[in-house]
Amino acid sequence: VQLQASGGGLVQAGGSLRLSCTASPGIWSVTYMAWYRQASGKDRELVASITGGGIPRYADSVKGRFSISRDIRAHQLFLQLNSLNSEDTAVYFCMSRRGGAEHWGQGTLVTVSS
Repeated sequence: VQLQASGGGLVQAGGSLRLSCTASPGIWSVTYMAWYRQASGKDRELVASITGGGIPRYADSVKGRFSISRDIRAHQLFLQLNSLNSEDTAVYFCMSRRGGAEHWGQGTLVTVSS
């Protein structure tokens, strides 16, 4: 597996989770990586991204609650999810953009119970 996401699970509203994504060296991108999510019956949407310079960007719906980070040496991407609500329930995917191509992991399910 070239992109392995983990850390999802069932959490109560208001709770927190930390997602991790481990990339193989040939997939890890030093220029652009991101987290997306897809809720049931909805399109996949960008949640957070981080550039080569380490600049994060967030969807308006998660600003102030989610935080993206990375460990370059370990080829790991993280997403800290705080103050979760039912609208955050989705499968979360990590994505690496490298060599003109986008590489996707298999996703990890986050379920927020109210």
